[in-house]
Amino acid sequence: MPEPIIYVVSDSVGETAELVTKAALRQFNGSNALIKRFPFIELTSHIDKIIEMVNKDNGMIIYTLVKPEIREYMKQMTKTYSITGIDIMGPLMDTFEQKFERAPLNEPGLVRKLDEDYFKRIEAIEFAVKYDDGRDPRGLLMADIILIGVSRTSKTPLSQHLALKSYKVANVPVIPEVDPPLELFQVDHRRCIGLKISPEKLNHIRRERLISLGLDDNASYANIERIKKELKYFDMISERLGCTVIDVTNKAVEETANFIIRHMNKKD
Repeated sequence: MPEPIIYVVSDSVGETAELVTKAALRQFNGSNALIKRFPFIELTSHIDKIIEMVNKDNGMIIYTLVKPEIREYMKQMTKTYSITGIDIMGPLMDTFEQKFERAPLNEPGLVRKLDEDYFKRIEAIEFAVKYDDGRDPRGLLMADIILIGVSRTSKTPLSQHLALKSYKVANVPVIPEVDPPLELFQVDHRRCIGLKISPEKLNHIRRERLISLGLDDNASYANIERIKKELKYFDMISERLGCTVIDVTNKAVEETANFIIRHMNKKD
């Protein structure tokens, strides 16, 4: 007896239904069942055409239809024509509706949307790594957010945290002896965020950093006068840019990130 043709029907791309179908088929060694996928089925007329083909082929239907009226129509049509129909999403959604005591969104394609969100985050993380610490100023022109600040103001961890929220972030170190890249002055100042810190706090952070590296904590890097010079230069650059400045002296990375996100979401 020939194996039935399996019609995979979905109101989205149909990847979920096809993956489940293939996973089940692998449990039957040597199965050569043919799978035909029919995506974006949202009208009863579409179902009528599929039912006609399945009935002719003596096939079966496996479907993921989230819209109740379309799912119910498929259920009734398979019953009317004595076609084997397997509803993958329906029973689970009905159970969740009872347990959660609220109605589902009934919106097709949310799994694919989640996938897109995932890849957007990965892209943002890769962007933050590539354009960290002013490595390539061209990234400033493509960034959603640009962080500027002197060394040890949490620019890198903040960039990574914001990347997890899907923001493309580039950061630029502010050093008195080095002119900022020209690209920094070509971008919308609303995308720039300056990170300032008290000299005393920065002195403590830098000294601890030097000690952790096994270096002399009296090096110029942690010298309080050197730090004040850097912060004065930072003030000049941030004022020239006209960017928003956040005092991160006593703020956790998460707190600063939340402030930046609220700032970026403000309406003009």
